[in-house]
Amino acid sequence: MKSWAVTTLGLAALVALGLAMQPAVGQEKTRTNAGAATAAADDVKFIEKAASGGLHEVQLGQLASQRAADPEVKKFGEMMVTDHGKANKELMAVAQQMGVQVPAHQNAEHQAEYSKFATLKDRAFDQAYVKHMVDDHKKDVEEFKKASESAKDSRLRSFASKTLPVVREHLTKAEQIASRLKAK
Repeated sequence: MKSWAVTTLGLAALVALGLAMQPAVGQEKTRTNAGAATAAADDVKFIEKAASGGLHEVQLGQLASQRAADPEVKKFGEMMVTDHGKANKELMAVAQQMGVQVPAHQNAEHQAEYSKFATLKDRAFDQAYVKHMVDDHKKDVEEFKKASESAKDSRLRSFASKTLPVVREHLTKAEQIASRLKAK
């Protein structure tokens, strides 16, 4: 009888220890589509941020092609629609393979920025949009560089590595346009 009680207590202690460790294990992984393998939290965070940012770039690019006064700003906006539209599709495919649900809409911060730009037009739009594109793409270069080096999922690292030169090109072009607009 005594050995049964010791075994039961030992089993209970193991179960309790396992339950106590559960949150620590769960912190390494994060939400995914039902039934799919879990993805690293940092990978999911990058996907969510990149997806919202990509949608933001496309929508602002569409706005630029309508509201910009400068032909080069309009052309840059069209490039954002094309390039980020393509990158968004690629990111969605990678996320789906990883079992991660991609946001279908811009996050609240991006939506607020879009609303601000929707009130501007002509030269005021051009200057604000190009400044935003410079600032935004500086951050994007850092995020994509980090993901290309440290994403846990090799498909995500590959996507980030492939997309990074395009984001750098956008930054360079935005900086050139900003410099030209300041000189006017």
